[in-house]
Amino acid sequence: MRDFSEFFLMSPEDVKRYAVEVLHFFAPGEETDCVEIGDGNINYVFKITSKRDGRSVIVKQADRLLRSSGRPLDIYRNKIEAAILQLEGELAPGCVPAVYNYDEVMAATAMEDVSAYGNLRKELAADRVYPHLSENISSFMVDTLLPTADLVMDAEEKKKRVKFYTNPELCKITEDLVLTEPYYNYKNRNIITPGNEDFVRQFLYEDEELHTEVAKLRLNFMNNAQALLHGDLHSGSIFANETGLKVLDPEFAFYGPMGYDIGNVIGNLFFSWANKAFTRPGDPAAEAAVEELAKLIAETYDMTREKLEKKYDELVTFPLYKTAAFKAFWLDSVMADSLGYAGTEIIRRTVGDSKVMEVSSVTDPAQRIPMDRALVKLGIALIKRREALRSGGGLTALFRLILA
Repeated sequence: MRDFSEFFLMSPEDVKRYAVEVLHFFAPGEETDCVEIGDGNINYVFKITSKRDGRSVIVKQADRLLRSSGRPLDIYRNKIEAAILQLEGELAPGCVPAVYNYDEVMAATAMEDVSAYGNLRKELAADRVYPHLSENISSFMVDTLLPTADLVMDAEEKKKRVKFYTNPELCKITEDLVLTEPYYNYKNRNIITPGNEDFVRQFLYEDEELHTEVAKLRLNFMNNAQALLHGDLHSGSIFANETGLKVLDPEFAFYGPMGYDIGNVIGNLFFSWANKAFTRPGDPAAEAAVEELAKLIAETYDMTREKLEKKYDELVTFPLYKTAAFKAFWLDSVMADSLGYAGTEIIRRTVGDSKVMEVSSVTDPAQRIPMDRALVKLGIALIKRREALRSGGGLTALFRLILA
């Protein structure tokens, strides 16, 4: 029986021992169940539950290899994830799982079980659009992004954080899958719905204006260490119920343009809308959910902008940053970035090789082909018009026009 003084990938039985011998979460001899609950490609996530009283803990272990390809990965990302969860817990109390322990040897983080909350992607698919979502999502983003930026932080301390959160391998995944391959399929990994090949070639591969704008967003992503990002803030990383939300899985965290996080949230909300519009036309429940989704998207954009503006006045003290013109310039640039990255997220999840269930679950070509095209057109419009669109209502009106 192996001890935990040297790294190895744990089985469920190993994790049960780990929860006793390392975490001391359960007493020796206490009966527990352990199930693997993760479905990702680079980590193993286990839930361990006491058979006696139902107490539970989550253990997330980083793998040194990609499950899909066997390609090596640096397990330092697990240290980054544990650190940012602890920081986000301070900046946005109650919005992330509490971290109980980080084990650098085993590349394992023990954290709060948040199974009382449902995966937001699945909640939206079930037409559960909670009224609090726009308020809580916008607050989480503003409360975790702006305080970590140059505008607020001591410059020396911020540079130390940039160094600690340097995350080259996972950033490379984003640079390729999100900001390159949907427009330049040099690795032949894009997965295009049969019947849309000519459409994708014309609208994505051969549009020089689009390539120019995506190149700007790509360069910005790679060079603008503006704030500490979650880095993968989609609706599958947000868990919610009637009372609140929890944000999980910030292993892609790094210092980058804050609009990338904001845009990922906004972009992913459109997938549920598109899925309902094309697979359930005329269904009253779906139509009601679509109206709630449209409200959620518009409010999330507007509230994020409003809260950034307010928090800017509270936190930014450097005189040169306090001028009204600079503040307006900064806010406009963040929100424009947000729409641009919302567009790249929508496009990559539609034609790239890492899709979302709202897209991949649609198998009827009569629904899938037009849905893919509508999403791609929305993504392109958000990228190209990111500086002109200035309101949440403008975003939802744009998609309604595309769907008409």
